[in-house]
Amino acid sequence: MDKRILLPLVILPAFQTGNMQAADQPAKRPNIILFMVDDMGWEDTSLPFWTEKTHYNEVYETPNMERLARQGVMFTQAYASSISSPSRCSLITGTNAARHRVTNWTLQKDKTTDRKDSLLDIPDWNYNGVSQVTGTNNTFVGTSFVQLLKNSGYHTIHCGKAHFGAIDTPGEDPHHWGFEVNIAGHAAGGLASYLGEENYGHTKDGKPTSLMSIPGLEKYWGTETFATEALTLEAIKALDKAKKYNQPFYLYMSHYAIHIPLNKDMRFYEKYKKKGMTDHEAAYATLIEGMDKSLGDLMDWLEKNGEADNTIILFMSDNGGLASTSEWRDGPLYTQNYPLLSGKGSLCEGGIREPMIVSWPGVAQPNTRCDKYLLIEDFYPTILEMAGVKDYETVQPIDGISFVPLLTGTGDPSKGRSLFWNMPNNWGNDGPGINFNCAVRNGGSTPRAPGEQGGVAQHHDDDDPQGNAADEEHAEDAGDHEDAIHRRIEDLPQLRHRVGAAGQLSIDEVAGGSSGKDKRGSQVEAGQQKPQVHRHEAQAHEGDDVGRREDLACHLLGDLFPISLPFDHEASCSFPTKTGPSTRVRRTCR
Repeated sequence: MDKRILLPLVILPAFQTGNMQAADQPAKRPNIILFMVDDMGWEDTSLPFWTEKTHYNEVYETPNMERLARQGVMFTQAYASSISSPSRCSLITGTNAARHRVTNWTLQKDKTTDRKDSLLDIPDWNYNGVSQVTGTNNTFVGTSFVQLLKNSGYHTIHCGKAHFGAIDTPGEDPHHWGFEVNIAGHAAGGLASYLGEENYGHTKDGKPTSLMSIPGLEKYWGTETFATEALTLEAIKALDKAKKYNQPFYLYMSHYAIHIPLNKDMRFYEKYKKKGMTDHEAAYATLIEGMDKSLGDLMDWLEKNGEADNTIILFMSDNGGLASTSEWRDGPLYTQNYPLLSGKGSLCEGGIREPMIVSWPGVAQPNTRCDKYLLIEDFYPTILEMAGVKDYETVQPIDGISFVPLLTGTGDPSKGRSLFWNMPNNWGNDGPGINFNCAVRNGGSTPRAPGEQGGVAQHHDDDDPQGNAADEEHAEDAGDHEDAIHRRIEDLPQLRHRVGAAGQLSIDEVAGGSSGKDKRGSQVEAGQQKPQVHRHEAQAHEGDDVGRREDLACHLLGDLFPISLPFDHEASCSFPTKTGPSTRVRRTCR
């Protein structure tokens, strides 16, 4: 085993520093609960994150999200990746998807999940996920913030969906990431069934019917206990135990809801049918309310056990709501996250903007809203700062920036910052902003996904809070595809300048994407990554960093353009395909 990985994780800086920190902290360090919902859209709630109520706010019922918002801060421009694995890998490692290169969902070892494409080849990506140790090909190696919490004295609990690494890789098991307790977490990112009557995807003799079958809930087999409820009951039992330990706890309450299949939670189903909803939409609404009840049950436990005033709760979703298939959603496609366009899998706003709330008693101002923007990798340094872990070492650079100043009112880390999304894959569904795309949000602009597959994202700097209006204004006909390609090429110098890489990003570095490697250390094959110790001290909370922007731009452009690009703007250029230049009809985010 490579001892270079063990040093920062177990022996020296992280462990010793963490214990010294714990000793120096007040006796009562805060408990932390990260409540993560799967596939929840920005408006899948009765709590409006927009400036006005929508139809969805009127029909869904999430009283406990409203309760949490009254106690804390609503973030109206919180972002994640458009698919589960990239978001969760960013969360656990603090790195952007353009760096960790887990850009599609993972499941089986050494198998990609991309849909075959007749024209475009998929760049080699890290389809085995992330890990804390080397030795597995197509894997990004990073230090877990949960490991750092554990080393500093926290009792760490995982409950629900994990989805960090593929089956039979170290990263599949939450214990590997520093969790002392794991409830029902494994490699899969979905579930076979929510129903206890169906043993959550197991036969009567205990055999899983699917790779998505939920493990570890055998005591509820054959009952009418919905999976969301079973996970909540188990989480509360873990909290009962944690309270006896006389140490702060970190609970990652990571629900499988509201991922498909849309099984009906009969505790709520009839109520939504009486509202006139279709079977699919009523079932979807029950998954939302069941998730909300879980949130309320945890908040009730905190109050009954005298922990409410000393517990931080962070509420987040890993990507936008499903909006690209009529198999599961009713109504016109790509409208299910209105007023945002598109949904899960898309780099339009509907796929990446998430409902987020943070309650920090005695620190964050209750019943307030924050319109500054952040990205999911920001949770890594934020949670460590909340826990008082100020000095630590990792084997990977950290792209996330703490958003604690947004909670304390002491600064704005989003000012002048660029956000990056990279999805050079074929997810499986189609629609606006889906497949072979990237996006950049630069400064005060909102991201606009590329129009044609493989194109560079455009930006607009208007006051449209949905990030959709400018796409209508700039939409071109399919016949303009070739001209649009050239305009994207002409945009590259400006993009390079915006990300701080002007004059520093070489053609060779851009070309590195074809092999899944670049000169800055991104790896996809076993042994390629050379972990280095990165020391992190208390942040100054600056909103941007030229080195970080340059590095991420290199990773992002390397995947988008796995060929040498003519930066003189004169030579013709097209994207690599299996049969020649791409002539695919463009799609725009309108």
